Amino acid sequence: MFANLKQIFNPKNKDLRKKIYFTLFVLFIFKLGTAIIVPGIDQSRLGTDKLGFLDLLNYMGGGAMEKFSIFSLGVMPYITASIIIQLLQMDIVPYFSELGKQGHTGRMKLNKYTRYLGIALAFIQGYMFSFAFINNGTPLEYMRFALILTAGTALLLWLGDQITQKGIGNGISLIIMAGIIASMPSMFMEAWNGFVTFGTTQATVLGLIKFILFVIVYLAIIVGVVYEENAERRIPIQYANKSNSVLGKQSYIPFKLNSAGVMPVIFASALLSVPSLIAGVIKNEQFSLFVNEWLTMQTVTGFILYILFIFAFTYFYTFLQLKPKELAENLQKNGGFIPGVRPGEETVTYVTKVLKRITVAGAVFLSVIAGLPIIFGAITNLSSNVRIGGTGLLIVVGVALETTKQLESRLLTRNYRGRR
Repeated sequence: MFANLKQIFNPKNKDLRKKIYFTLFVLFIFKLGTAIIVPGIDQSRLGTDKLGFLDLLNYMGGGAMEKFSIFSLGVMPYITASIIIQLLQMDIVPYFSELGKQGHTGRMKLNKYTRYLGIALAFIQGYMFSFAFINNGTPLEYMRFALILTAGTALLLWLGDQITQKGIGNGISLIIMAGIIASMPSMFMEAWNGFVTFGTTQATVLGLIKFILFVIVYLAIIVGVVYEENAERRIPIQYANKSNSVLGKQSYIPFKLNSAGVMPVIFASALLSVPSLIAGVIKNEQFSLFVNEWLTMQTVTGFILYILFIFAFTYFYTFLQLKPKELAENLQKNGGFIPGVRPGEETVTYVTKVLKRITVAGAVFLSVIAGLPIIFGAITNLSSNVRIGGTGLLIVVGVALETTKQLESRLLTRNYRGRR
């Protein structure tokens, strides 16, 4: 890692450093935007002091929702739109299924439709948030505030594109990561205040031990995510009229233990927040009580749903990215095959079987890592902000690892070109 840092700050990699500085500048704009309150808001009429079951969205947005800033919605409407578009590709709408098979051109069109749908959802959510959090407002005021929040989300999507094109990549993911990192100091302060009470010596020592255990749990999450992201199953492949190895290196197809990365956690969090959002809009006391007692991460049923969503999205996203049939067809076109497995349907069946097995392991591992802080927080009676912090840390570490790998790949490409 230190060697890579040395290469990044090498005078020859001036343009790469510019990309990093540009990315940091865009993330600074994002953080600045989270502090800008929506114009025309009367603070005395704002009801975001007790978000309750919407704490997760506030946490992932760097506290923007609590302030009702222009970035209150964050990029969650885009994430929701991504889920919908990806579901439509699963032979639900033939047009979207065909676009998914058209390579780069199809992906560009799907991305465009995702953004259009994301903007539409942002307006709907913006109106719902305005209605839920602003007391005694008029329909015209709600409409105006919804337009401002929609513009904030559109600006975030544009900033994410700028990071992807002119920065170091992973624009949307880095914006989510920046929001979570901005919320972490307050989360650790809440944990400290919740554990450590300066009363009797025994109570103080016990509180310090609990806080140390809390930090150890978070360090374990980091180690677990790093292990999970790097673990892979390698399937050897053989090419016709070629030896088993080239220059002593075996050809193989690497399948990660968790090919979906942290997206299942983001998707599960977004889906679990839908009932909370509806409860905030309809302002029905009984429904809000039902959501608060049954459909949040801090409740048993909500936690079970959260884990089930992670499992479902891990499978869904894995098979969406790694399509066994297309993989088998491409392998056969290139004259390749898996030793002991016939090309065609047998290869599809074999790859599907392998993916199912490793995805089970990956989903279990991901669920344990995501659920551990919530269980620990429930046992120690910590605030909801501290409990959901583990989910945030999981996303941060996953995005950081993915971004680091992209930087390493760029450095290797530069070194290869330099040697040529």
